[in-house]
Amino acid sequence: MEEVIAQLQNRIITVEKYFSECSEADLALKASPEKWSKKEILGHLIDSAQSNIRRMVVGQYEENAHIVYRQNEWVKAADYQHYDTKDLVQMWVLLNKHFARILLNLPKENYQTITNWSNATTPMLGQDLVTLEFVAKDYIRHLDHHLKQIL
Repeated sequence: MEEVIAQLQNRIITVEKYFSECSEADLALKASPEKWSKKEILGHLIDSAQSNIRRMVVGQYEENAHIVYRQNEWVKAADYQHYDTKDLVQMWVLLNKHFARILLNLPKENYQTITNWSNATTPMLGQDLVTLEFVAKDYIRHLDHHLKQIL
């Protein structure tokens, strides 16, 4: 987890710097009505952080915990497009610092605990049941995927 935490801390610095240098117009620009703006992508990453924090915490005491996240519904409900950008960045930074703290405190014996991250009511074995260690590493992969869209 030390490597994941270091990667996460690096991403926090990068995101803070980037968003402090961007114009509000650039951050709110949408390529089309159905595409997310950079602000909405950051909002999605806020939702992702919240969902994964919950997976890491609940997964430590509830085997096969089923934490559902429906990204389009969450982004729409929060209306990130009209959110204050400084508040968005601050919320994302704090959630990711919190996520890093949870990873730091995750006992090694819980790394292989299984959690269900499916959005379906019935999990597909081998796809929806993953370890907490996988969730942590995949969080960085997912974060990097979206940061490539933003940065």
